[in-house]
Amino acid sequence: MSKEHLEYIRHSTAHLLAAAVLKLYPKTKLTIGPAIENGFYYDFDFGDIKITDEDLPKIEEKMRQLLPSWTYFEGRIVSAKEANELFAENPYKLELIEELASKGDALRIYKAGDFDDLCRGGHSENPANEIGAFKLLTIAGAYWRGSEKNPMLTRIYGTTFPTKKELDEHLTMLEEAKKRDHRKLGKELGIFTTDDLVGPGLILWLPKGTIIREEIETFAKKTEKQYGYKRVATPHIAKKELFETSGHLPYYADSMFPPMRLDDGDYYLKAMNCPMTHLIFKHTPRSYRDLPLRFAEYGTVYRHELSGTLAGLLRVRGMSTNDAHIYCTREQIKEEFLKVMELHKYYYDIFGIKEYWMRLSLHDPNKKGKYFDNPKLWEFTEQSLREAMRESGLPFEEAIGEAAFYGPKVDFQIKSVIGREETASTNQLDFIASERFGLKYVDSNGQEKPVFVIHRAPLGTHERFVAFLLEHYAGKFPVWLSPVQVVVIPIANRHQEAARKANEELQKANIRSEVDDRAESMQAKIRQATLQKVSYMGIIGDKEVQSGGLSIRTREGKDEGLVPLSNFIQKVKLEIDKKI
Repeated sequence: MSKEHLEYIRHSTAHLLAAAVLKLYPKTKLTIGPAIENGFYYDFDFGDIKITDEDLPKIEEKMRQLLPSWTYFEGRIVSAKEANELFAENPYKLELIEELASKGDALRIYKAGDFDDLCRGGHSENPANEIGAFKLLTIAGAYWRGSEKNPMLTRIYGTTFPTKKELDEHLTMLEEAKKRDHRKLGKELGIFTTDDLVGPGLILWLPKGTIIREEIETFAKKTEKQYGYKRVATPHIAKKELFETSGHLPYYADSMFPPMRLDDGDYYLKAMNCPMTHLIFKHTPRSYRDLPLRFAEYGTVYRHELSGTLAGLLRVRGMSTNDAHIYCTREQIKEEFLKVMELHKYYYDIFGIKEYWMRLSLHDPNKKGKYFDNPKLWEFTEQSLREAMRESGLPFEEAIGEAAFYGPKVDFQIKSVIGREETASTNQLDFIASERFGLKYVDSNGQEKPVFVIHRAPLGTHERFVAFLLEHYAGKFPVWLSPVQVVVIPIANRHQEAARKANEELQKANIRSEVDDRAESMQAKIRQATLQKVSYMGIIGDKEVQSGGLSIRTREGKDEGLVPLSNFIQKVKLEIDKKI
């Protein structure tokens, strides 16, 4: 079955859900119900009625009762007057009708069974036969049209598959996803927290989470130094005029925190690093001999996200980005982009990310007002990126109309072990920054030329990347990233001195270790270390004291036997150094 056909089935099931809800709760106001990845949802205004997860089985049963009569979808185009009469009691549909009519778009009504809905189309031809197995999953709140200024609706999520076997496999994966949820693991493992006194979406990194952050950042800095990057640092705030020059104001103002009025003007928390980095490039004259020039910064930026959209580490208001800007000549674009993609591959190989691909976002020449008007420059830059991707040998697809105003971009898409696809990083070619900021270099003939800018952030933000890794590894970080790499466990009180000495030797070797000297049984200590996903447990009893070694146990429960301490230290250091 094609992806498009499955999407039609899921969209049809969203209609079926709406029909069942209306049968059970006749005063409900319907809004919209699209198909989404792996399922569908429908948003409802239930009025004073409170719907919970306990109501889902009842709604599911009503859907099953209605389904046999849904042998086809019948579509018809109606006038605005007819549509308004049909949905006279539904302000949400009336708003959509007015909007569509004002644009001159056709108003389509689709009927299945005895249920009518306003819809653009895309349905199963025979829902009764094609909707094989479905399940309502959960309930959430959602603002009408995504705006906190609008009413809060009740969103019901569900999923549909052609067969029960496929549905069961998906539900099993969802259960695994719950176990791997980074919010659950982050709390259990002591990685991060938030506090209302600080504010939602502003992450407090706990000691263990800070270790993970710093290990990733140290690794990135070392790697990027080898790739020829120079590190810079920029402030957290800047004057309004900077963001007007960059073009982010007024167009990006809704995503930025409100301005702060100081005695010399308005200042904004930065939502991006690039404008300040451009000024670092500009502060001194540049020659062609200086290029390419690569500036890197783990800069913290701030986005004014709505509170209802915040989600653990995945969507936050403050984030530290693995950012860099490459300033190059026209002739260097392809080579520099190729190096950026090679760097991505190197990082992904280290972190064990296997399933990824690129999406080349191109401009739409038929929508001239949406993009910087220079067809020849668009043609050249898009072809340069396309050639770089082909030479990289990495998989990619093209997407017309998804480029930014100021140039084409390449998104790296990754799929987690729980099946969720997300954008890991966006790499942007920018040919407008040189004009806005006067970024130039002097060529070999002494002539001034504009530079091209590549924005890249292979590891995205600490927040999103740590969330991904928590779920990717199910909390079992490789040794080099594990907050605690070894726990030394004395069996009895008489073994504590030997345990402390072993721990000192481990720490001298820069291994993150600690002693569990609690008044608990050895089994309880092993269980605690296992739950905390500690890489290794080194157990010390009488024979270990006599031999000067440790009995090693892994978090997977494998017993590696009695090992001399020096040999164990060598083994762990090798795993850390090689990032095994």
